Amino acid sequence: MTAPDEIRVRVQDEKADEPPTAGDSSGETSRALQLHTAGEVSRPGAPDLDSVDRRGLDTLGENSPDTSRDSGPDTAVKGGGDGAGTTPAPVSSRRRRPLRTSLIVVVAIAVAAAAGAATTGVFGGDGDDGANAAASAPPRTAKVQRTTLTRTETVDGNLGFGDTSTVQAPAAAGPGAGTVTWVPTAGDIVKRGGTVYKVDEQKVPLLYGSVPFYRTMQDGTEGRDVATLEKNLAALGYDGFVVDDSYNASTAAAVREWQEDLGREETGTVRPSDAVVASGARRVAEVKAVTGAPPSGPVVTWTGTERIVSVALDVQYEDIVAKGVKATVTLPDNTTVNAEVTDVGSPTTPQSADSQGAGGSSAGQGGPSSQKATLPVELKVDDQKALGRYQAAAVKISLKAQTRENVLAVPINALVAQRGGGYAVQAVESDGVHVRPVKVGMFADSMVEVSGPGITAGTVVGVPK
Repeated sequence: MTAPDEIRVRVQDEKADEPPTAGDSSGETSRALQLHTAGEVSRPGAPDLDSVDRRGLDTLGENSPDTSRDSGPDTAVKGGGDGAGTTPAPVSSRRRRPLRTSLIVVVAIAVAAAAGAATTGVFGGDGDDGANAAASAPPRTAKVQRTTLTRTETVDGNLGFGDTSTVQAPAAAGPGAGTVTWVPTAGDIVKRGGTVYKVDEQKVPLLYGSVPFYRTMQDGTEGRDVATLEKNLAALGYDGFVVDDSYNASTAAAVREWQEDLGREETGTVRPSDAVVASGARRVAEVKAVTGAPPSGPVVTWTGTERIVSVALDVQYEDIVAKGVKATVTLPDNTTVNAEVTDVGSPTTPQSADSQGAGGSSAGQGGPSSQKATLPVELKVDDQKALGRYQAAAVKISLKAQTRENVLAVPINALVAQRGGGYAVQAVESDGVHVRPVKVGMFADSMVEVSGPGITAGTVVGVPK
């Protein structure tokens, strides 16, 4: 919009250009100037600035910003000239209106913001109790359960056929001791009465027992080795004798029948080299003897025929293993089978390679002092078919360490740590959420045993996490 100074100057210029008339007077000229005096209220009947034709003001506004293009007397007056005779620029009420409008908008925004803050409780107002209760309610809930908790420990183990043992042939008794003429193949299963190897084409069979043959047994011999022999003869179908620890004529007769079936010389006596004694059926792991060689030294190494799980258990878990303890074995394909602890050995500390070097010191190089003591444990898997075709594999074993029956339990995430120690739960009741201290017991399977005032089966508790 064109400034008031320009309006006044243009009016003066227009009046100066007009020729004087007879009715013209200085009072009329003064009156025209007074219409634009700053701050003066127009008299009745006089044209007001606000009533000036809008098109005329717009035209002036279009010319006013670029004053550098003006020339002539208007330019001198608008530029101020020497400043003589100029009057202060009138202030129009129309120029003050935008300021008033801006102030009204700012106040409106402030009032709206204050109202919003009061609604959300920013200024600490009481607000609505129902809304506060809803905001403090836990996102999830669970019920206190009466159940049985079982704590387990998961450790690493290995599936296989167990430790190997070596079959030793008796030392050769000089020239004519014989020649090894047959040996089994790795993976073969040898059962009671089966052939372990052959010497001069005579079978050396497997018998079950815990006492090896260490002497020649004949009529009049007594001992546990005799009892082992008679038990096996009876199991193989031979009779006519009493199974005890005495070798007599009846025993000798049964032995001769057995020797005949083996294709051996029927002497009625049994030498240490006539049979191999083991705890049960065996699986050949590796063949050591070579056919054509004399029967001495290692012949084969073998294991049990059933796959077992072996564990080098950290001694900190020694209290959770004992014969008969149940366990769950997870195979590489994530299938599981049940197992049972059948043997617990004595703690051992593995020796490092450094400590076994000649004259070497193990200090600071992973010597015995840095090795953890372990407890050898074996577990039996009754359902061998459930193991599939795995012959050897790394597995996970979950040992059932402890069981607590008929206890109250909640999800572990329901526990809330209290300042100063201890735990609590958020009891969700009809009148709101209440924090109730609890005593915790055993942790197992993402649950924890709890007890305390107001904690009963079915109590609803919050699960904030």
